[in-house]
Amino acid sequence: MGLNKNSKINLDEFKGYILVEKNFSQHTAKAYCSDVLDYIIWLDETDCTQVDFAKIRDYLHFMQKYNYKKTTLARKIASIRTFYKFLFREKKIESNPAENIISPKRPKSLPKFLSKEEVEDILNNINISTPAGYRNRAILELLWASGMRISELSGLNFENLNLENNEITVFGKGAKERIILITDRAKNYIEKYIEFARPLIAKGYTLPPISDDTPVFINKTGYRLQTRMIRNVINDIVEKIELPKKVTPHMFRHSFATHLIENGADLRVVQELLGHASISNTQIYTHVSMQHMKEVYQEAHPRA
Repeated sequence: MGLNKNSKINLDEFKGYILVEKNFSQHTAKAYCSDVLDYIIWLDETDCTQVDFAKIRDYLHFMQKYNYKKTTLARKIASIRTFYKFLFREKKIESNPAENIISPKRPKSLPKFLSKEEVEDILNNINISTPAGYRNRAILELLWASGMRISELSGLNFENLNLENNEITVFGKGAKERIILITDRAKNYIEKYIEFARPLIAKGYTLPPISDDTPVFINKTGYRLQTRMIRNVINDIVEKIELPKKVTPHMFRHSFATHLIENGADLRVVQELLGHASISNTQIYTHVSMQHMKEVYQEAHPRA
């Protein structure tokens, strides 16, 4: 299999377009570019600007043999459609051969969440007698209180903190800035972590003076705590308390949103707190809440 030189140039320009102009996150841009690279490798020496709808349809048939999940297939198709929209926009093609490609319907799956009791069980089983343990408690308290993404938490710098007003500025998908709110309890853990635990985490290492761009959460060598480490922390606690479900950092986000909706929070407010671009992304939590309501009804009603 070859790689057409012009196709490769177009892919490089496409990457810049989705990162700078479309403001895609690094993660999404990487996935889209990988999908398009697979496609132009399949095209071999054929220039991507010289194909028609039938050729793209052949590629879709080729992908079917890999039995991709519908969500993966939908993303790959979206990548190719976005790529050709870019080529058409840049006048590199006279017509868009991918315009009429139909994406498979994504299966609707309700997000999994933790009950309030399960969250408290996890939090209360963190050993806070060590600096790292206290940091871990502050992290999970923050995830639970704010609904922020794990990547947003990992990327926090001191300039993002406005603890006096219980506010934190985060940069979500596509580097979109938003302000999130936190509880007094979460603020208390963060303040004590910063004052007492953080200076002791990197034992044997000299921490630089705190400035605006200093990371809030650090590892044992004083560098920014990565998302993988936060996942490991959660996995260890869940294994310790033998919670009968797989728990991910994102489940704290789902739990945050679900419990807000259950307690009567306005959907638009939840949308803002989560940083969802569309209200439709937030509405799924109303379905989760309704499902939970039905389960409680079935268990509690004597005639159910």
